[in-house]
Amino acid sequence: MSESALDKVDRRILAHLQTHARATTVELSAVVQLSPAQCNRRHRRLEDAGLITRYEARLDARRLGLQVTAFVAVTMERGHIRELSRFKALVGDLAQVQECYAVTGDSDYMLKVVARDLKSLSDFLLDTLMTLPGVNAVRSTVCLDEIKCTVAVPLPG
Repeated sequence: MSESALDKVDRRILAHLQTHARATTVELSAVVQLSPAQCNRRHRRLEDAGLITRYEARLDARRLGLQVTAFVAVTMERGHIRELSRFKALVGDLAQVQECYAVTGDSDYMLKVVARDLKSLSDFLLDTLMTLPGVNAVRSTVCLDEIKCTVAVPLPG
């Protein structure tokens, strides 16, 4: 489904679900002013089209004892292409890594990492991340304060 195939109702459904993922069909239909049956059909169509990829609960890391958030730039060894699939698979399995992106610039990957404290972060960087295949260097930046954190996507129109 292309962006141009979305009408105002589809956009309102998507916008509401981004902040109220647990909304029932009845609640959603009231917000977008459609009957529950029509709303349910549109909702399922948006899911089937792959515009809604998953529903998840957002947990408060700090309340769970994870006091440190860091952004970690990972630089791979020259010729790291041989280790790329192993690196991706291993990073994908690390619970401390919340996000991982291949990036342009001085580093090859940017990770968002959570840890209990600075010592735990240091241990993770030195004992886990630096030992992954192909990793040449890591550079971390510790977050002092979270100003905005969202997974909401801006919807056109």
